Amino acid sequence: MPYKFLFVSKDALISDIAWQIAKEGHEVKFCIEDKNEDDIANGFISKTKDWRQEVDWADVIVFDDVLGQGTIAHQLRQQGKKVIGGTPYTDRLEDDRSFGQYELKTHGVKIIPFWEFSDFDKAIAFVREHPDEYVIKPSGEAQNIKRLLFVGMEKDGSDVIRVLTSYKRVWSDEVKVFQLQKRVNGVEVAVGAFFNGHNFIYPININFEHKKLFPGNLGPATGEMGTSMFWSGPNKLFNETLQKMESTLAREKYVGYIDINCIVNGQGIYPLEFTARFGYPTISVQKDGMITPISEFFYALANGMDSPLRVKKGFQVGVRIVVPPYPFRDKKTFNSYSKGATIVFKTLNNLEGVHIEDVKILHGEWVVTGSAGVALIIVGTGLTMSEAQKQVYSRIQNILIPNMYYRKDIGDRWFEERDKLHSWNII
Repeated sequence: MPYKFLFVSKDALISDIAWQIAKEGHEVKFCIEDKNEDDIANGFISKTKDWRQEVDWADVIVFDDVLGQGTIAHQLRQQGKKVIGGTPYTDRLEDDRSFGQYELKTHGVKIIPFWEFSDFDKAIAFVREHPDEYVIKPSGEAQNIKRLLFVGMEKDGSDVIRVLTSYKRVWSDEVKVFQLQKRVNGVEVAVGAFFNGHNFIYPININFEHKKLFPGNLGPATGEMGTSMFWSGPNKLFNETLQKMESTLAREKYVGYIDINCIVNGQGIYPLEFTARFGYPTISVQKDGMITPISEFFYALANGMDSPLRVKKGFQVGVRIVVPPYPFRDKKTFNSYSKGATIVFKTLNNLEGVHIEDVKILHGEWVVTGSAGVALIIVGTGLTMSEAQKQVYSRIQNILIPNMYYRKDIGDRWFEERDKLHSWNII
């Protein structure tokens, strides 16, 4: 039976999943609120200018972000609508880093010491008085500017002081609140799960983000260059972090996906931050690891059903294909090098594992649009990480975009880190 899905996006994050659900035979309407991005997915999905006019039409309404969308989702649920989206509380878990950390502590989760500041001079004085390695983490909307996150390397904090001094001059208008978090060394790994308003749906998802622009984890931080993952039953990582939030999420009637990124080592598990929404490109990579059609799963999730999620054995690897000036925003560079660039497939009938981001169809051709320079996500799956890597990079060879670039080492972290995670009994 076909369902009617209404997707509401601030800036087109959820375009790929809307397209995937449309391909599964369901009616889809997609609203992008940012008018500078609203041609994304043209030709792939039916669009609407005003999502509020479509609320009564929809069987399921899907919100793709925090930053106030949780308040709207919560209000619609109170009106009896079937909604995937957050609440004011879950939005705050992500938007307000300090609140998220305090909530973890309240729920009995061990956290890394941190200090919140709204004054750069006070933060600089703090580091001088308490020299150590720190991580600078902006809060609120500024945390979406990924290059502002800085991981200190100097034992005396001198590099952090230099960066804070620079941020004071350049970013004080955008960065109103930020954290200094004590740096902890270990393996970075995230655990996430879907929640149906009452309880978690198993299996859970274990994923490894690759944030830096260049192979070898070098270069500027990006939104994401790729993600490797696998599905799992509840394990130590889940039980000591996300599972402890279950009763509170049930109280909130949260519906959607929630993830906690952590640093783990031989001394324990240390949560870094919440993602109280779908991850990008995580949800597209997860889709290719699902046996259950994602449309059926979303319908069940929004209706509070305990329908199990059937998934593939093994691993999934997703690689983001980007164009200049990603990860930076420069309209002149984007317009010169990337806007309108044609996406060519050497074999037209081979689109397995291809997921769209800032793309539209123009005169029958796929072209890059938007402003960020993110074009496609390519996904490979396999019983081993090596098989998943081999498949994804083989699929990338079928794609031509002028000036495109991507990381060639997505998934390599697993081979270095799996033994540590197993020896610590984390997964």
